This record gives sequence, structure tokens and C-alpha cells, in this order.
Amino acid sequence: MITLKKVSPPAVEQNLIPVPLTDETIAERKELILQKMGEAGYDSLVFYADLEHGSNFEYLTGFLPRFEEALLILHQDGKAYGVFGNENLNKAQKARIDLIPIHMPHLSLPNQPMETKETVTEILAKCHLANRQNIGIIGWKYFTNTVEEAQQLFELPYFLMDALKKVAKNGKFTNATGLLIGEEGARTMNNANEFAHYEFGAALAGNCLLEALGELAIGKTEMAVAEKLSAKGQDHTVVTIMAAGPRFVKANLYPSNNQIALGDPISMTTAYKGGLESRTGFAVHQAGELPVGQQDYLEKLVIPYFKAFTTWLETIQIGITGGELYATIEAVFPKASYGWSLNPGHLGGDEEWLASPVYPNSQERIRSGMLFQIDLIPSLAGYQGAGCESSVFLADEKLREQIKADYPEVWARIIKRRAYLKDTLGICLGKELLPMSPAMGYYPPFMLDRKLALVKQ
Repeated sequence: MITLKKVSPPAVEQNLIPVPLTDETIAERKELILQKMGEAGYDSLVFYADLEHGSNFEYLTGFLPRFEEALLILHQDGKAYGVFGNENLNKAQKARIDLIPIHMPHLSLPNQPMETKETVTEILAKCHLANRQNIGIIGWKYFTNTVEEAQQLFELPYFLMDALKKVAKNGKFTNATGLLIGEEGARTMNNANEFAHYEFGAALAGNCLLEALGELAIGKTEMAVAEKLSAKGQDHTVVTIMAAGPRFVKANLYPSNNQIALGDPISMTTAYKGGLESRTGFAVHQAGELPVGQQDYLEKLVIPYFKAFTTWLETIQIGITGGELYATIEAVFPKASYGWSLNPGHLGGDEEWLASPVYPNSQERIRSGMLFQIDLIPSLAGYQGAGCESSVFLADEKLREQIKADYPEVWARIIKRRAYLKDTLGICLGKELLPMSPAMGYYPPFMLDRKLALVKQ
């Protein structure tokens, strides 16, 4: 049974320190990509990146191309070329894998120096693609549509794709993004080092959310509260949301000077590498302050939502299929009744949404090393939404022991979070589920009373 109960809010975690990816992890990543290349029969892979769509590129290079675009070209023999514009050429020597730098000013910002007599095609010819027979293109989209040939959809700018086809005149090009983020893709599983690396961002997002909830008060502006949703100079993986009242007024996406009023619907979201935290509710102390027509908000939507939330946590485990998880959520929180439309759970990492094995009839297996975000967004006509998004990591016994041995401080946070979930919120996680955030499961829908939270009894 789900009820609203007086509880102590979770504590903000102290002394969060970023965990860098090790050289060993990067070497493992490259070897894994080369292995998957060989299995798929690719001679070469071409990775495209810009600042917003660069995580597959970053997986090997360790960085995103600030300001401009970039290419990473990886051959089956392990030789790699990095194609950069003016402002990223000097980053080649900083890359986490050895690569040969190639300057392409065309990738630079408009009106920057274009000191070249070479065409895009001539520059790309330096990357030794001419005689490659099977070339995989990796952007950021893993196309799963069935009404057209998904492997012939390329998410690269036309000028680059056109030049690549001119360079490798006899080559076959296919979309190979699935090697990284599709079923059993390289990026869908993480080792202990990667887990600790991403845990920092997820924990930071949880801290920010808890502090923002504590800042929420009548008369404060959205911007004043939103200041708590950023921390430590870290880059966000989504647009920060702190909205009171109607959303997207005059197409505005960002926190404004709008003052919070009693009864306002509230939406807040923040995210960093490794995890997103989001909560939806009202600026009220109790149900009597809810807007007219939504007095039954708790019973009508929030409690059924949180039942689905806890069911999700109770259901997900290593070995089940994404289809089984989807069907379970559909049974307890029907899509037709509650208006959700996206996948009820997806993978995360460097970006907020990596891909998802959770969809109708999915045969993709949930595996150890997966980093999941609970993403269940209902839409019920006449009612404010409900939301308690957070991240959880799946680890088998071997991986848990590795994390415990290599990252004892991180492991201590995991144990503390699991205890809070069990002892305070009544949510008992399976031993293979590791909560990534101190805010995991904490949901006060009447947001002016942080001690009133949903619990399972």
C-alpha cells in the first residue's frame, strides 16, 4: 500500500569527488569496439560529434568538441584519425587514444580562418578510407524504425556524408551506431570504474534536487530556486527545469523571474553525466491547498504513479527482458489510462538518454553493468503531472565486489541509500540494484512540506 507519511528527508551527501576514467578503462573500450567491428565485418568506423551529439565520439577520445564538429575515424587495425576544426585541433594530443590529427577548417565556426586549398573530400582522403569496403557511420541515433531501411539513415551533415562517399567510391556505408548503443552495444554496460565515474554526476543531481526542494517557498522566484539545481561547475546533460505555474509561456524553456504562488504546479529537473533527478508536484502544504478540480490529485494520480514506481524497482533484475518490465508497468499503470508515451525506463551515461531496451515485446536482456533511469511520465487530463525520476545501477555479485574493493567511499554511499529506501520509504531493493542518488525514491508531492513523502507499507 502507498501512503503519504511524515518522514525525515534524505541528507545531502558530502565530499563528492569526480572519479576519472582510467587508462585501463579506455583501453578496454577501444578493444571492445574493435571486437564488435570485426564481428560486424566493418573495415572502418566514422564517428561524428558536435557538442550536443558527441558521446559516442567521447567514448574513445575522452572529450567533446567544444564549439564545433569533429570526426574520429577508426580502422580495424586500431589506427585512428581525428578530424578537427580550428579550435579543437590542439585537443588531439589530449585524446585518450592515440590518433593522427587532421585539420579541416570547414568544421570551424562561421567566418573563422579558412586557410586551406583542399576540399572536404581531399582532406578526408588523408584518413585512408579510399579502399575500405565496409564503413560504419556512427552519429548519435540508433534508428529502430521499421518502415524504411534504418541502416541507410545517416545523422551526419550532408557535406561530410557526401565527401565520405566520394572518398570511398566503392565502399558500402551503413549506420553502425547500434554497435555502441543498440542491443549489447559497447556503451550499454559499464565496469566498476565507469560506475564510479557516473555515480558522481548522479549523486550531484540528487544533492541539487534536495537543496532546491529546501529552497522552494512562496514568493521566491523560479531563478532563485534554480540556483540550487546547478553545482560545482559541472555541465548539465538536459535543460534545467524549475517551473512554477504554466509551462513554456511564450516558448520559454528556462527558469524565469516568475514568483512562486500557493497552489502553483511545480516541475524541477536537473541532470549531469550519470543521472537525472526530476520531481513534479504542487507548491502546497497539504491537499486542501490544491487547485479546484485537483483536490484528489494524490489519489487520482500520485499514488498510482508511485505504485508503478515501486513496482518498477521490484521488477527490474538481471536476466529479465525489457518486454517483461514493460508489460509489468503496463499492467499496474496502463498507458491508456495514465497517458504516458515514452519507454518506462531507459539507459543513461554520458547523456541523459542513451537508448532503451524497455519497449513492447522487447527480447533485450537486462544485464549487469547497465545504468537505468526510471522514466515514467503520466499525462492525465485536468491534472498536474507526477514524477520521481532517478537512476539505478545493476551489478552482479562479481561487479559489486569490485566496486566495494575499488571505491569504498562510493560503496558506503550506496549502502546508506539502500538503508534509507528500506527503513524510511519501505522500498526494499534487490541486492543487485544500486541507487545512484541520495534522492532516489524520495517524493514529496506537496512540495512545501518536505517531511510529507510517499512510502510503501
